[in-house]
Amino acid sequence: MASFTLQGIPVSRGITIGRAHLLRPAALDVQHYLIAQEQVEAEVQRLQAAITQVHKELQTIWSDLPVDAPTELGAFLDVHALILSDPMISEAPLDIIRTRHYNAEWALVTQIDVLSAQFDEIEDDYLRERKADIQQVAERVLKVLTGSAHSLPRSSGVDEKNANMIVVARDISPADMMQFRDVAFTGFVTDEGGQNSHTAIVSRSLGIPAVVGLGNASRLIQQDDWLIIDSDAGVVIVAPSPQVIAQYRNSQAVLLKLRKKLVRLKKTPAITQDGTEITLLANIELPQDAVAAMEAGASGVGLFRSEFLFMGRTGQDHQLPSEEEQFVAYRDAVTAMKGRPVTIRTLDVGADKPMDATEHNILNPALGLRAIRYCLKEPQIFLTQLRAILRASAFGTVHILIPMMAHAFEIDQSLAMIEQAKAELLRENKRFDDRIAVGAMIEVPAAALSLPMFVKKLDFLSIGTNDLIQYTLAIDRADHEVAHLYNDTHPAILQLLQMTVSAAEKAGIPVAICGGMAGDVRLTRLLIGMGFRELSMPTALLPEVKQEILNADIGALQPYVKKILRSYDPVAIHETLTMMASSSTLH
Repeated sequence: MASFTLQGIPVSRGITIGRAHLLRPAALDVQHYLIAQEQVEAEVQRLQAAITQVHKELQTIWSDLPVDAPTELGAFLDVHALILSDPMISEAPLDIIRTRHYNAEWALVTQIDVLSAQFDEIEDDYLRERKADIQQVAERVLKVLTGSAHSLPRSSGVDEKNANMIVVARDISPADMMQFRDVAFTGFVTDEGGQNSHTAIVSRSLGIPAVVGLGNASRLIQQDDWLIIDSDAGVVIVAPSPQVIAQYRNSQAVLLKLRKKLVRLKKTPAITQDGTEITLLANIELPQDAVAAMEAGASGVGLFRSEFLFMGRTGQDHQLPSEEEQFVAYRDAVTAMKGRPVTIRTLDVGADKPMDATEHNILNPALGLRAIRYCLKEPQIFLTQLRAILRASAFGTVHILIPMMAHAFEIDQSLAMIEQAKAELLRENKRFDDRIAVGAMIEVPAAALSLPMFVKKLDFLSIGTNDLIQYTLAIDRADHEVAHLYNDTHPAILQLLQMTVSAAEKAGIPVAICGGMAGDVRLTRLLIGMGFRELSMPTALLPEVKQEILNADIGALQPYVKKILRSYDPVAIHETLTMMASSSTLH
């Protein structure tokens, strides 16, 4: 067959070459038929039995997890078990069977469609992509209901006839991923997904090349087709010629050598050629992620997204995570870091994020009741979280990071709530760090343009570049129609970054970058040349960014940085960035 190339979203690094294995899931396209009144309870019991069986399957998979399995897999299996137990999945479809007389499959898919539509409205990339969790749980139940299943062939060795396997699927659930442990698989290709899908997160943790969001790859690629994944470029080459395969094998060998070299850097301090130390921190979503961060040589956690504890919960107080549950999670992350600082971001949810699946959809959730706005409107939820974070601070260095602040009263009220939490804990004789640092995320242009009121009252700043870019350029990152307008080197963005780092430096307080720009090796030299000394990123990106820092000379970068900050021409900025990339590299 003729060779062709597919372009998708690169979510990990590296190159792999192998044969395609198509993983065909049970589609959410099922038979629809009405049942008689006398059959209703039998149909209800059929769905309940399927849900019970899937619960048992997930528990078995979880129990059989090997000790060296990525921590993310166990966490995702826990999430799937929670989703399966949620009344929106375990009870609502039963009501549909009873009231509309739908068959079990139809009732389940009807409910999943309602929940999926609500998730489509979510602004946050990570939480929006959790829609896949709900659909994967539903597919697992449907497979039991319909008697269908899929599996991967077992293979014991790798040669030309039994080549490295590249899994091609519409999407891949974490439970399905456990099948891969006994298979010589080396890459993932999926139709769906984004930077924060399961496939992306697990492939990064395993260091396996993957390209997602290809749209129709599983229909265009045939079983056993030769494939090349170039996950740096987000490219999948189908049926490549022998010459192209040879070319990529050479590139693969070079990358393998580089990766082995980078691993040896984990204990090396990130110091530039002219002696400037840069602090490299990890972004984490789960307490278990802190272990991987330590192993990768992170100097601490620059962003602990606390939303995972609230994910899939309803908005009723008794179903929200308790103070104790939150405290244990935060404490586990803090103790795993063994004294290195852990920055915990307070709850970043709101009307645009489905803590309650019955919440109404709003026209523009990005501009709605979210993050600190939500927390100040729900002071008891906020106070409970603050108490849990403060209690965890007795076990190591903890910083509190408050998202999306733009007004002086938000700063004042947040600090007052922290003082209230401290006072309550003192009365209860519970230990905490009374001098805990409190900082603000700079992600709204208004904050970057009014920094004096932030640096006067807070201990540190952290720039969330993803939202800052979104709000500054007036584009919805979730809307693929305007995704091409997302530009992290737009002159306005660079000016806001420079203003922030200058204001923090003048005030003598630390400023970090924890958004996507921090882990982009193309921008490392620009950021440290601008004055940033703390970068926080996904753990897997730390080694390459460290290598870039070790090869950089900040003094040599200054002329390039000044030229970029003076320029308003995108082409000129790109050209200068390219020149900067080789300005102080050791050869």
